Amino acid sequence: MTVDRAVHAPVQPPGQGSAPSGTRPPAPAPPRRRPRLPRWEIAVPLTLYLLFTLIPFYWMVLYAIRPAGTTGIVPWPLTLEHFDTVWNGIGFGAYFANSMKVGVAALVATCVVALSGGYALARFSFRGKRLFMVAMLGTQFIPGAMMLIPLFELFSMLNLTDSLWSLVIANTVFQLPLSLILLSGFVRNIPVELEEAAWVDGCSRIRAFFAVVLPMLRPGLIAVGSFAFIDSWNNFLFALMFISSQDKYTIPVGLSYTIGEFSVDFGALAAGGVVAAVPVVIVFAFIQRFLVQGMSAGAVKG
Repeated sequence: MTVDRAVHAPVQPPGQGSAPSGTRPPAPAPPRRRPRLPRWEIAVPLTLYLLFTLIPFYWMVLYAIRPAGTTGIVPWPLTLEHFDTVWNGIGFGAYFANSMKVGVAALVATCVVALSGGYALARFSFRGKRLFMVAMLGTQFIPGAMMLIPLFELFSMLNLTDSLWSLVIANTVFQLPLSLILLSGFVRNIPVELEEAAWVDGCSRIRAFFAVVLPMLRPGLIAVGSFAFIDSWNNFLFALMFISSQDKYTIPVGLSYTIGEFSVDFGALAAGGVVAAVPVVIVFAFIQRFLVQGMSAGAVKG
């Protein structure tokens, strides 16, 4: 007598084992997206801000290229007589050159001093470091007008009055606290292990700094240098107080002399404003990417 033995598969509890044929496991739920703001809620504030910013600039350009005595909001016919008056009649070419000299010298001096000081603050520990940082921050609350008399007395003793070097020194000193803080924060974000690897390979600290750290500080240096240049370019108070010779005036002081006692040459004033604004606009157009990167990196504590 033959007995058939059936082989039964073990019964698996529900929820385990392979899924039945012809079915797929349930797909994971899609991540919940944050609700987007309507486009008009972004476009309207940006449009108002652009109008608030660009209309005064357009009005300045309009006065600069519109013939004297006309009142139209469309500059036609165009004229460059106001630029000729400013550049050749008032001597704006010399003012432009003086502002460029002061701005470039202040840029170089600020970057050199802030680079060495920021590296020291980021990499070395010394007594009084925290107090020094607090003191630097405190100097940002002191207006430049309060320091005019002490600076004038100091420059008089050093025979630097009526010299462009007085403007370079004053602008550099007032730019250093912010520049030191920015560059020290930027250096902290560079891993010290990179320098240690260079030391192991035989580099000295100075050589490792120039070969490893300095190339990575380019965005920070561009941010610091651009702020130093623009602040020196636009500074009016120091140039008015420390410079007495007309051939050493900078652009802000030269612009103020287009305003007479009883009349104002709006065309010449607007043309001078355009000449003064164009270099700053060009600088920002080329460095804005590095400027944002340098500011964000230098503001983060490592």
